[in-house]
Amino acid sequence: MSGLSLLSSFFLGLIQGISEFLPISSSGHLSIAQNLLGIQAAGAEHVFFDVLLHLGTLLAVFVAYWDDIVEMIQAFFSIFADLRSHRRIAPTPSRRLIFLIIVATLPLFVILPIKDAVESLYYNTVFIGFALLVTGVLLFLSDRVKRGRKTEKTATALDALLVGVGQAIATCPGISRSGMTICSGMFCGFERKFAVRFSFLMSIPAVLGANILSIADAAKSDGIDLAQLPVYLVGVVAAAVSGYLCIRLLRMIADKGRFGWFAYYCWAAGLVTLILTWIQK
Repeated sequence: MSGLSLLSSFFLGLIQGISEFLPISSSGHLSIAQNLLGIQAAGAEHVFFDVLLHLGTLLAVFVAYWDDIVEMIQAFFSIFADLRSHRRIAPTPSRRLIFLIIVATLPLFVILPIKDAVESLYYNTVFIGFALLVTGVLLFLSDRVKRGRKTEKTATALDALLVGVGQAIATCPGISRSGMTICSGMFCGFERKFAVRFSFLMSIPAVLGANILSIADAAKSDGIDLAQLPVYLVGVVAAAVSGYLCIRLLRMIADKGRFGWFAYYCWAAGLVTLILTWIQK
């Protein structure tokens, strides 16, 4: 991979793992590292590498929520078993969770026609700086929302749709996906631990879909260099391990209601990004 060393790969994987799950925007931080700090591969190479970093953090979600994922898979196939047996499809918690995740994923299809325009923002550090400031505002307000009680047993399709809209907005770099979806869930009255759990579980189809599209784009551009496999693997492992640790950390933070801490960080990161952009012009 041109211009990307093992150390740089590890550094970017660490950034991805930490910022993907902590509500500070992984895409924004990767863009800052690559556009302002010069840690960047040429052309489609960085696209494919970013895909692999997201797969690393997706692996962290599977490890952290393996029991939930297994239950959802079993519930999914049990629906077909009930249909074959002409039994009533009972709305169990796992089945309702599957339904809510499907509904929350729908707003992402609205982004597909403007996918290229959204991806172009990756190189606009002024936009990213302001987006980080907006993320900070959302996190600051979330600490002041009354604690909700909704879980997969009581959340509605409208609740899931609104959280899904937040996820669609967070495709813009600088807007934290985890921050936007967790805050949206809390604004809809989700119990805090469920808001975190739902945010990470709903990321599975979103990340898989985005990665399939990105891999196809990279392959068309001849951006995949298998000779750089060690570089790829270092970044993926760093993203997966740091991501898993951050999931555990965020679970504890959500229960205590201290997202405001991240608000101050996002405001500082946004201001620094704007200042660095102005200096480099």
